[in-house]
Order: sequence, then C-alpha cells, then structure tokens
Amino acid sequence: MIGRLRGQVVEISEATVLLDVGGVGYELEVSSAALAQAHQNDAGAQAADDRHGAPARSLTLFTHFVVREDAQQLYGFVDRAERELFRTLIRVSGVGPKLALSVISGISLADLAGAVATREVARLVRIPGIGKKTAERLLVELSGKLPAVAERTDVRVLPTASGAVAEAERALEALGYRPPEAAAAIAAVLQSRAEPATTQETPEQLVRAALRQLARTRELERRP
Repeated sequence: MIGRLRGQVVEISEATVLLDVGGVGYELEVSSAALAQAHQNDAGAQAADDRHGAPARSLTLFTHFVVREDAQQLYGFVDRAERELFRTLIRVSGVGPKLALSVISGISLADLAGAVATREVARLVRIPGIGKKTAERLLVELSGKLPAVAERTDVRVLPTASGAVAEAERALEALGYRPPEAAAAIAAVLQSRAEPATTQETPEQLVRAALRQLARTRELERRP
C-alpha cells in the first residue's frame, strides 16, 4: 500500500499531478485542494528559480491506491482528512473513486457534514456528477459517519461558519468560474490561513481572496 508520497512536481494538468519521487514518476489524480497546493508550490518554484536558479517544487500528498482488473490508479490528497473522507465515500453504494474525488473537490468536509445533518439534497446535487438519487443515498449512508471521520483525522467539523464556503463558491460560479475551479480557489485560500479548519470568514472575504488566488494562478499559466 502506498500511503504517502513526497517528491518534486514535474507536471500539472487539469486534474492530475506528476510527482517525481527518487527518479520514479507517479501520476496521481488529485483533489482540488491538492491541485491548488501543487499550483502554489509551482508558483514558489518560479519565484525561487527567478531569484536563485533553484526551483523548490516539493510536494507531499497522502495517497490511496486503487487496483482494478483494467487499471491501477493513485489518488492524492492534501491531508489525512481528505483521504479518510475519500475512503468513507467509496464505501457508499454507487460511489466510485472518481465520483468520490468530485465530492471532495466540490464541497468541504464541514459543508458536507452540515448538508448531511440537515438532509440538504440541493447542496449535494450542485456537485458535478451528483444527481438527486445519489445525493439522497449519500445523505442516508453518511449519516453519523462524518463526525467520526473528523475525530480520526483531527479535523474540527463546524457548521461551516455556516455555509460561508458554499456561498463563496456560488458567488464565484455566478462570476463565470467553473465549480471545480471555484472550489480549488476557496480551498487554496483556506489552506493559506494559519488554521484553515476553524477559520471563520464571511463569504465576501473568501470571494475577494479567491479572486486574487485565481488571478495569480491564471498569470502563472500564461507564462511561457
């Protein structure tokens, strides 16, 4: 079992990261938060390269290895909390790894816990790939399990300061950003805080910070 990888970022695509670990390239499908972290590290590498000629593209990801008859795939996460949520999700009937990754990238653990507690189907169907029946199944099968996930991973589940993240994501989508892009930007903002799991911010504050993050990301992508 491959549980964690630390290496140099070689390549970043829309949903994958290629990580060089001791000369071996590992391709991982990653959560939006992990993708945002990879972009942040890449930005740091660009700056270090400009100043010293020594890029610092190191990245550490917690991983889950899926083996099927027709494929072997690594999935990467920023921390144990994301990975534990992923493992909880793939135990739900009808939820495979890709859909589980979509859920993790489309909603925070705190928001998901709040949606499950209040049976908020509408919040889940906004996640790409989640229809009404799947959302209803998730609400039933995740009931009582998410607090346990948080306890095992030292993550404090809040009623999300409640819904600030979801409101900020909706605001970014109204501005024309795709849901995964909006979720990644918000995740990057929260990770930049000293205590992202307990930060209490208004949707407006999150949107302003996310727009700055998106602008930086797009500027880096335009560089030759």
